Amino acid sequence: MAGWSCLVTGAGGFLGQRIVRLLVEEKELQEIRALDKVFRPEQREEFSKLQSKTKVIMVEGDILDEQCLKRACQGTSVVIHTASVIDVMNVLHRETIMNVNLKGTQLLLEACAQANVPIFIYTSTIEVAGPNSYREIIQNGHEEKHLESRWSAPYPYSKKLAEKAVLAANGWALKNGGTLHTCALRPMYIYGEGSIFLYDYIYKALRNNGILTHHSKFSVVNPVYVGNAAWAHILALRALRDPKKAPSVRGQFYYISDDTPHQSYDDLNYTLSKEWGFSLDSRMSLPIFLEYWLAFLLEIVSFLLSPIYKYQPPFNRHTVTLLNSVFTFSYKKAQRDLGYKPLFSWEEAKQKTMEWIGSLVKQHRETLKIKTH
Repeated sequence: MAGWSCLVTGAGGFLGQRIVRLLVEEKELQEIRALDKVFRPEQREEFSKLQSKTKVIMVEGDILDEQCLKRACQGTSVVIHTASVIDVMNVLHRETIMNVNLKGTQLLLEACAQANVPIFIYTSTIEVAGPNSYREIIQNGHEEKHLESRWSAPYPYSKKLAEKAVLAANGWALKNGGTLHTCALRPMYIYGEGSIFLYDYIYKALRNNGILTHHSKFSVVNPVYVGNAAWAHILALRALRDPKKAPSVRGQFYYISDDTPHQSYDDLNYTLSKEWGFSLDSRMSLPIFLEYWLAFLLEIVSFLLSPIYKYQPPFNRHTVTLLNSVFTFSYKKAQRDLGYKPLFSWEEAKQKTMEWIGSLVKQHRETLKIKTH
């Protein structure tokens, strides 16, 4: 399959950009089509620099625009679909999240079938598996357990249905008589330089005298560094293009973690930021069961007020569960089928992320200086 091409949706996003950076190193790859709703000037500049290795075409378009998807897929060998709306606080309308995450995926699958794209790799999420209860303990979980989220919240629900659609599409007949082969990757919580969640968390702490809020000290999780999550996509691509490896990968899903220590989200945030003078809030926090039922009451208030006022609770039962569960997973199946092993060690991932946080702190201090002059 010499002279192949690849479409990456959500290419301007946190994970998408890293996938594109790795893709340019792939042998015989002639063209990368980077699709996103909009590209910031710095993203355009970065992708332009990659042109020396592989042709990178930036396509601005909507994942719900069928004509745009058909054009983007035309003549493409592989689709890596990372585009999605991530919203665990239910800030956006449910319809928006369902449309982008589910309908957008369905439209892209149909565009692949029409354009004879034989390989489709889907970026799913750990949230399609749960956690469903903070009382439930899952340690070193694996694919054979067949865990499934029971939440009706739009983000995990839409991603769960989209993943099912992708895996069900494995074996679809293409217009030219070929066959579509699919797989899905379920990364843990992804951290690293450029993380919007980490960015918001750090800036909130900077406005609070360097005090890190703690909402998840009871959790035990194994987050994955963004560079390793991106690397898993490259290996999935290689496996599906390899006639020997492909049969065991087609129609499968894989948990993607790395060697980041198992810890709470609070401990991870503190470890990554303590060098810059951040500290964890020492105040007592509510017991989990009280926080959970308070979240339930706030959801009821939000529902009752909805006809006249949009009240956004500061947390909900889903987030309380998500942030306070023991929920870790092994990457052994990805290691076996995809040949996956982390590209970056924990020490490397930690150092790169800490340096980025340091740049945010420096930027914040310079902004304060300008305001005081």
